Amino acid sequence: MIKPHGGNLVNNFIDSSKIDDDLFVLDVDAELKKEAENISFGVFSPLKGFVGEENFLSILKQGRLSNGLPWTIPIVLDVDNDSAKKVKDESEIALRNNGKIFGILYVKDLFSFDKLQAAKSIFQTDDHSHPGVYSYLTMKDTLVEGEVKILNTGNLDDAVRLTPSKVRGEIDNRGWKSIVAFQTRNVPHVAHEMLQKSVLNIYDGLFINPLIGKKKAGDFKDEVILESYNALMDNYYPKSKIIFSTLHTKMKYAGPKEAIHHAIMRKNFGCSHIIIGRDHAGVGNYYSPFAAHDIFKDYPDLGIEPIFFPAFYYCKKCIHFANERTCPHDQDFKEELSGTKMRKMFLSGEIPPIHLMRPEISQVISSYQNPFVE
Repeated sequence: MIKPHGGNLVNNFIDSSKIDDDLFVLDVDAELKKEAENISFGVFSPLKGFVGEENFLSILKQGRLSNGLPWTIPIVLDVDNDSAKKVKDESEIALRNNGKIFGILYVKDLFSFDKLQAAKSIFQTDDHSHPGVYSYLTMKDTLVEGEVKILNTGNLDDAVRLTPSKVRGEIDNRGWKSIVAFQTRNVPHVAHEMLQKSVLNIYDGLFINPLIGKKKAGDFKDEVILESYNALMDNYYPKSKIIFSTLHTKMKYAGPKEAIHHAIMRKNFGCSHIIIGRDHAGVGNYYSPFAAHDIFKDYPDLGIEPIFFPAFYYCKKCIHFANERTCPHDQDFKEELSGTKMRKMFLSGEIPPIHLMRPEISQVISSYQNPFVE
């Protein structure tokens, strides 16, 4: 099986008896809690904690950690000025969310950063309308470096949220030598299904890994995505060839740099390949349609192989989904398909035809009064 990024899978846990009741407590939101969990469960291997200034600047300037290992999205913990004054005098702090302590941060350093410059480096724009840029500009002023260990509860809070160790164990049990990851933040339409099934003709298995977390307004809600995929897998997939798990992190909308980040995370889950489609992790018109393909040329040492697909459309003459490589027909026969188009159809009260979306999926979406993030 493919090795984790950096060679070793991180597993950072601590027993509740090891947490001192007198520790300074830092309250963090649900998204930061998920990032701490992702660190401790090895999703972000080889990171053992929130990055320090040296790695932060190296990621921004080179798209790599300071030791040269590919890494494109900084994993950071931001605190306000009052908290920073208290944290700087501590060697260990307890992390708390929703009134419950869930882990320990071993404080190593604190540093300030240029929010706009950081955002411009990651998102390749300083446009405040870009959701990723906006998220950076609204961050708190100080970043904290430190290793993270979370309470070892033995399980996660969601039955379909599998750890990298569990996914790797399942791959091993099934005897798969090649497994393809599919990243998504949308409900599945038929083109997604055709794309996913096409790799099963060549590779041993498919790892469907929808992103569950904070998204921009207009995206499908997490529960709609999950229920839609359950309907698809129950009715149209050979379950012996599929591993399904959710990935709990917020969408960054960083286009090509996030494509590399997505690949690294799926490498840690044990995937040998990842599907990279048109406008992967894009938003608006900030990135060229195939920028996420081109960036992989800069990372020959990534260790997970991308599978590039051109844009799919439905050809009315072929009576099938096709792309420019497989279909000779002109624009008059082409029916474009995208997540954006699906969202617009449902917003207007229109149900997609069955050649674009399975009726079971349309039924799930239609059952929600408002299936979209507001």
